Amino acid sequence: MKNIILEKTEEFGKKISRLNIYLIKKKHEYTRSDQILRSGTSIGANVTEGTYAQSHADFISKMSIAFKEAQETKYWLNILYDSQFITTDEYTSLLNDNMDIIRILASILKSAKNKSEKK
Repeated sequence: MKNIILEKTEEFGKKISRLNIYLIKKKHEYTRSDQILRSGTSIGANVTEGTYAQSHADFISKMSIAFKEAQETKYWLNILYDSQFITTDEYTSLLNDNMDIIRILASILKSAKNKSEKK
């Protein structure tokens, strides 16, 4: 069965990894490139951990961390764009992917928390 959030976060992590390489090699930007690499790839790592959670509470915790990392990634995308390290097209593409992930994670968390409250 397809797991949309796993697929989207893995693909996003690959894009962020390529962005990191671009920022280092072409723009000689190390600090912000490292920050966005950490937060942008952490989203998928936490989603993956959440799929193998030991409990429902562990699942919610991992998805919450992924959600926070996605919000942090949005912040770094804004900083990179406003500092003119990435183009409008690059920014728009990555931001749209990031916002899709944020919406999906928000929905997952809402459903998971509702399930917890019904127990």
